[in-house]
Amino acid sequence: MNPSAQPKPVMNPEDMNAAFAEACNSGSIDNLLALYEPDAVLVQPDGNPLRGTGQIQIELEDLLRQNGRMESRNVHCIRFENIALLRGHFVFRAEGPDGRPIRIEGYTSEIVRRQPDGTWRYIVDHPFGGGQP
Repeated sequence: MNPSAQPKPVMNPEDMNAAFAEACNSGSIDNLLALYEPDAVLVQPDGNPLRGTGQIQIELEDLLRQNGRMESRNVHCIRFENIALLRGHFVFRAEGPDGRPIRIEGYTSEIVRRQPDGTWRYIVDHPFGGGQP
């Protein structure tokens, strides 16, 4: 993991899932938070929505503490003007405290918005909101 590496700006919404995995694998909370609008919503696995990057940061720091490796790809991207609906597939692998492997896999639902500078950021991120294929 390279926390000092600066994230590449996301210029196409279909690149968000790969950008999230890259930011996660960097180990940098700043790289992850750079993908969210300040008032974005992140839905926890139990369905509880977290609002704003202050709350989102706490959840994402828990993810980073697992020192895992993520792979993520876009399944579909539907654009409408300056927003897009995404569905992604991810696999997160880490090692548990007991040394056993952890593997979390899921399908995401996300809404992203184009920013004035042309980049894209999450406004809604639901990591387990995509159901099964």
